[in-house]
Amino acid sequence: MKTVTTVKKPFGKAKYSPVKHARYLDWEDAFDVEFDDGLSFLEPHATIKRANKISPDAVPVRVSIPKKFRSHFKIEYDNGQTAEISWSFVRELPSKNSKK
Repeated sequence: MKTVTTVKKPFGKAKYSPVKHARYLDWEDAFDVEFDDGLSFLEPHATIKRANKISPDAVPVRVSIPKKFRSHFKIEYDNGQTAEISWSFVRELPSKNSKK
């Protein structure tokens, strides 16, 4: 019998790399996040909304990365809500359909 684990795995396996750029891809409804070491991830918008408790009908207006540390990126929505996405949120838990 297979069991599905919905608990997040402990952090600590990914190597830190500053966020190089992050952008919202409207046609994919996902965020393209690239790191300085060359890795790039496509993070689904629904996952980010769920993790940050953003309303389902919110539309991203601005995506920004702080210049000093580049350890996360910030999303501002049309309804005034904001989401801050850490580098570890993107790198530690890759999507389930990725092959190892």
